[in-house]
Amino acid sequence: MSAGWAVVLAVGVGTVGLKAVGPVGVAGRRLPARVTDLLALVAPAILAALVVTETFAAGRSLVFDARIAGLLAGIAAVALRLPLWAIVVAGAIATAAVRLIT
Repeated sequence: MSAGWAVVLAVGVGTVGLKAVGPVGVAGRRLPARVTDLLALVAPAILAALVVTETFAAGRSLVFDARIAGLLAGIAAVALRLPLWAIVVAGAIATAAVRLIT
């Protein structure tokens, strides 16, 4: 087994373990409001970090290329409150257009 697969397996086991221990650790008690508010912010923060690293990183360097146009088009589509499929299509079209002209 390669090191990469060992890491994937370890993360999977850790995730299942945390999901199993969480309800047991709380045991019917309500979490404080501050903790609940912070937990609600974890998923959007992780998603934002993923978007930023996938948009601006290539290996260990910073890259500014056509993906930025796709991200900006997606942000504009979200601001216009378009459906998800339209947001994805807008980002793809903007990225493809910039790649076509560069």
